[in-house]
Amino acid sequence: MAEQLRTSTRDLAELRERATAWLRAQVGASASVSEMSRPAENGLSSETLFFTATWDGRSTRCVARLAPAQEAVPVFPSYDLRTQFELMRLAREKAGIPAPRALWFEPDPAPLGTPFLVMERVDGEVPPDVMPYTFGGWLYDASPTDRRRLQAASVGILAALHRTVFTPAELAPLGPAGLRAHVEAQRAYYEWAHGTYRVPLLERAFDCLEAHWPKEPGPDVLSWGDARIGNIIYRDFAPVAVLDWEMAAVGPPELDVSWMIFLHRFFQDLTVGGGLPGMPDFMRSADVCRTYRELTGYEPRDLDFYELYAALRHGIVMARVWRRRIHFGEQAMPDDPDDLVLHRATIERLLASYEAAS
Repeated sequence: MAEQLRTSTRDLAELRERATAWLRAQVGASASVSEMSRPAENGLSSETLFFTATWDGRSTRCVARLAPAQEAVPVFPSYDLRTQFELMRLAREKAGIPAPRALWFEPDPAPLGTPFLVMERVDGEVPPDVMPYTFGGWLYDASPTDRRRLQAASVGILAALHRTVFTPAELAPLGPAGLRAHVEAQRAYYEWAHGTYRVPLLERAFDCLEAHWPKEPGPDVLSWGDARIGNIIYRDFAPVAVLDWEMAAVGPPELDVSWMIFLHRFFQDLTVGGGLPGMPDFMRSADVCRTYRELTGYEPRDLDFYELYAALRHGIVMARVWRRRIHFGEQAMPDDPDDLVLHRATIERLLASYEAAS
């Protein structure tokens, strides 16, 4: 987990030259782009670049998101940066969510070799994935009061997004709505990500979901998709930027609520497995659901189903990430394909709890 995962094959100096030419075409010949850098913990889905853009006598610190090159073995089959750009704008303007200010979207791959978007850079602290924040660091060392503040504010982002009414036209780019459509999209993603190399554990999870389908799935809302604290920038334990909208969809509120709960459990399980206590009192299901209910009036339900679904969704992503590592020679193919899923034991426990109750 501590190793930097490979996400890019692009040269920064060349990208800077091409970005400068592109920016001058947008705002004038005097524009310039500073040296570029990548974050120490670059995202695994798209490529992230930091730079400062200067034009008309002012400078703006920017973040660019580029769809990954095919030779980088992308995590997802497609990258709709236009929709991500529009969702950030809508979340900011309609829901009052502190999404970064969206500056430009470039659909033409010619300038940088791929479509990209540019947003304003926001300073603050992000709970890290590597090493996970449950092992130590600013959030781990925070007081219980500050942790509770951060947790409540994070759940508040989901509440604000879910109670905002968006028009059918605004949501249309996200495709069919509802839990059934969401699960079928995940099946298609699994087939794309793994093809003929099956992962039996994930297929067992799909079968279990079908056997325990909720009688009344919740109302459809705009789902952030990757709703976790690692995609939020905080300042004084308050959210100042909400990032990574590539997994957005339209479906029940529980999709986001369970994802936020499970992603903490994922890191907590890794920490306990390493012999450390982690943060067992943080992002507990009962606490998260209580805050969500107080803010929205809606009681999340069928959380056992949605927690297994969150574990399955994350399992597909993690297995794809490990397949990328195998492609780049960073890891050997395991003898047991279920070992591609880093949180295999967690999914097995969730499945066992369903099987015991049947």
